[in-house]
Amino acid sequence: MTELGTRPPGARPDGERAAWLAFAGCLIAVFMQMIDVTIVNTALPSLTEDLGASRSAQLLVVSGYSLAFACSLLTAARLGEMVGRRTMFLASVTAFTAASIWCGTAGTATELVIARVAQGVAGAGMAAQTIAILTATFPRERHQQVFALYGATAGFAGMLGPILGGALITADLWGLGWHTVFLMNLPLGLVAFALGWRYLRLGKPAERERLDLAGVALSTISLFALLYALAEIHQNGWRPVPFGVIVGAIAVGAVFLGYERSLARRARSPLVRLELFRDRAFALGAILVTTFFGLFTAFVFAVSITMQDELRFSPLRTGLAMTPFALGAGAGALASPFLVRRWGVRTLAAGIAVYGGCVAIGAVYLHLTGGAVNLALAVGPVFLSGLGVGLFGVQLQPLMLAALDQRSMAEASGVLPTIEQIGNAVGLALLSAMFFRAHTLAGSVTMLLAIAAVAIGMGALTLALPEPPEARDPASAS
Repeated sequence: MTELGTRPPGARPDGERAAWLAFAGCLIAVFMQMIDVTIVNTALPSLTEDLGASRSAQLLVVSGYSLAFACSLLTAARLGEMVGRRTMFLASVTAFTAASIWCGTAGTATELVIARVAQGVAGAGMAAQTIAILTATFPRERHQQVFALYGATAGFAGMLGPILGGALITADLWGLGWHTVFLMNLPLGLVAFALGWRYLRLGKPAERERLDLAGVALSTISLFALLYALAEIHQNGWRPVPFGVIVGAIAVGAVFLGYERSLARRARSPLVRLELFRDRAFALGAILVTTFFGLFTAFVFAVSITMQDELRFSPLRTGLAMTPFALGAGAGALASPFLVRRWGVRTLAAGIAVYGGCVAIGAVYLHLTGGAVNLALAVGPVFLSGLGVGLFGVQLQPLMLAALDQRSMAEASGVLPTIEQIGNAVGLALLSAMFFRAHTLAGSVTMLLAIAAVAIGMGALTLALPEPPEARDPASAS
């Protein structure tokens, strides 16, 4: 499906300027939706004390956002095709900003959980339009550049969350405490809306397709059932009922995939067009993206809780301890495009393996010292772990999308962020199910070792990705 008013390649200079300003609005939206995944982790102890939140409420404050986000993305992408990407983006920015204000003014834990779910649904409305907007706004030769910026912004926001959260809580601006981690989205949302309103030049779709309501229901039921079961395991341990729910969730997911395949064979409008996964790079990339986002979200959550609950760090000290990680990730993000042109997918494999190795070193260090941490000694490994994440994460999406045509890229607008957020939600739920049941330093060490092992395994799988064209051509790498 195409949209009227798309800027063609080779447009006039003012069109180029408008494209970049519209892109800036999209990046602000990406920043908001991704930072809200991790910034709340640092604020969790403060808001728990203030609102008297139970452990289950704490989990829902964090995972409710990611779950609502993941379950809404496919529907939001299809709605964007139906009503127009611009309309859907602007409406979602407005809703996300309003939901952020609601989160920042919540007076009870239950109200905050509901507001976080609303925030997640609105965030999905923004995220599901981004890839389609970028591919329609920029010519093909610009895609690697804009996708690298898109990935770097998302990764930077996720890593900045704990640091910024600690700084805001410590500063206690106007006596607002943890409320500021949500209220900060108000000025950002206003700027994103203004840029999108003024410069996003996409018309309405040329034709409308029907929304796959059965697909919406099946996909939502499957995801909710899976994560409900994991939360139940967290609370009460392994029992027959949650295990049965997991099996049921997988069965419903299989029915969903079969139904979507049948709609495609009948030339109908499925919620997900599964032919995307026939592309080797996209299929392998989907596995890596899901695992990486789950791994990263679990890592940030585990480190934040370990530092504050087990090592008794303040929110500010927690943020400062993770600053080298963010700096390393920024350095890796800047170096990654050049290294990929020279070394191809080996750059990504080496990056995620270095990250895993450093996390393993950190886990062993905590075990040997009994939690006595020398931050000066930790700077080097923390920086290197961030460097590895930057090398891996920024170029993964451009590599998995490299062989797709523009129509397929538009279809990926909902699928790619969905698998990212499924990774976030499942990774966090799996970690929470184990971490909260082993809330000790030994449990934290075990979690970090598990994260390291998965990261090193990802390095091996990354080597199976197709090489980018520039890495295959020795002349282009010289």
